[in-house]
Order: sequence, then C-alpha cells, then structure tokens
Amino acid sequence: MKEVTAVGQTVEEALQSALKQLKVTEERVEIDVLDKGKKGLFGLFGQRPASVKVRLRAQDPVEEAKTYVLSIAAHLGVFPHIQVEKAGKQVIFSLSGEKIALLIGKRGQTLNSLQQLTQLVINRHSKDFIHFTLDAENYRKRREETLAALAKRMAEKAVSSGKPVRLEPLPSFERKIVHAALSGDRRIRTFSEGAEPKRSMVIAPKTK
Repeated sequence: MKEVTAVGQTVEEALQSALKQLKVTEERVEIDVLDKGKKGLFGLFGQRPASVKVRLRAQDPVEEAKTYVLSIAAHLGVFPHIQVEKAGKQVIFSLSGEKIALLIGKRGQTLNSLQQLTQLVINRHSKDFIHFTLDAENYRKRREETLAALAKRMAEKAVSSGKPVRLEPLPSFERKIVHAALSGDRRIRTFSEGAEPKRSMVIAPKTK
C-alpha cells in the first residue's frame, strides 16, 4: 500500500488514520487535503468529515541503505563515516572510523553479512537492480590480495601432491577471486562443491 484516502472529524484525525494504515510517520509522506470538513450547526446539522489523501514519498535507495548500515553499526557501538561511490548501477559504501574491526569480523564474515542485508535494502527501494559493495578501511582489497596469494600457494600444493585441495567455505564473490587468480595456470582446474553458505572452492591438478 503506497497511498490511502482517510476521513475524520478533523484534518489531523484523518491524517493520523492514514498514517496508521500506512504504518509510517508524517515525515515519510506527502499529504493532500481533499476536504477540511465542516462542524455543522450545533455540531449536528450540515456536518461534513474532513478527508485527506496520503502517499508515501519516493525514497532514495542509497539514503535508505545508509540509514540501515548506520543503525546496525550503532547497535554494535560503532559510528562510522560512510563514503559513497556511484558508477552506473554500482554503489560502493566505504566505512571508516573507530572500532571498524567490529564491523569487519573474523575473515570479513560480519562485513559480508551486512553487505548481503544492505543489498536487499537498497534494492527494495530501487526500480533497477543495484550492485552493492560494502567495504571498511580498504578491507576488500587486502582480502583480495590475501585470497590470491592463498590460491597460488594451494595450487602449488595440489600440483606437487597430485591431490585436490579444498579451501574453507567462501562467499561466491570470494570464490570468483580465487578462480580469477588461477585462471592462467594450466596445471590445475578449479570448481565449487557443497551448498551455500558452506560452498567451497576446490583446486585440483589436471590429469595428464
């Protein structure tokens, strides 16, 4: 429901009825007063109710996403600064400030979960699909370098042992980093096994 028409003895009463139906506050809506109403003689004769049309304001998906991230961070006692980068349908939030490690979590697990949830929020308010990335203190670049180095070490291990090497479960975008890092190595092949969220990348030597 994005628009309702409500009536009441006064404009304010009609407005409150509409807000209750939409389950929002007055700041989130646009209001058209259709009829201010009329009290009538002695409060009885000729009485006419007031009526209003109330519609939800068009929301900025990026602002909604920022509000969401800041609210989650605040629950963890973190109050970050958010730098926003937009390029077409790509949006990147870069977080900085004190206690940022709490938003990153072990091996980026907290950051990844917050990214997935914010991806849902930003696209709930957008007509076109937005590719969303959440970064914190340049963690994504550092993680990419770590994964690429790990992938190459595990590739050497797979080749020398002649046996497949399974990495720890990784989200899909991190598995793509591993695959890209080894795409030029003709001695091995990479593939994924298992179900999300425990899907793993396997690095296996190619059979001669």
